[in-house]
Amino acid sequence: MTINKKLDGKDLVIALEGRLDTMTAPELEAELKQSLDNAEALTLDFSKLDYISSAGLRVLLSAHKTMASKNGSMKVTNVNEIVKEVFDVTGFADILTIE
Repeated sequence: MTINKKLDGKDLVIALEGRLDTMTAPELEAELKQSLDNAEALTLDFSKLDYISSAGLRVLLSAHKTMASKNGSMKVTNVNEIVKEVFDVTGFADILTIE
């Protein structure tokens, strides 16, 4: 998985490419822990994300809780059908802001 990060003021955009699974989730988790302190808005761009596993979902939930605890916002953009189906089946579609 490739992580591309862009911080514009207080807006953090993280674009993921590849698979977010048990092997790559710790990498995203570490990146988010390092980056979220300075962000008020988090956008996760999934335009090049092919797959997400339960480990990836756990990282998203943790990021969502972190942003909510500091009255920030988080959204997921450009979700493909495979990832959207995972969000629908797991109930994450009801928790996350998906555009």
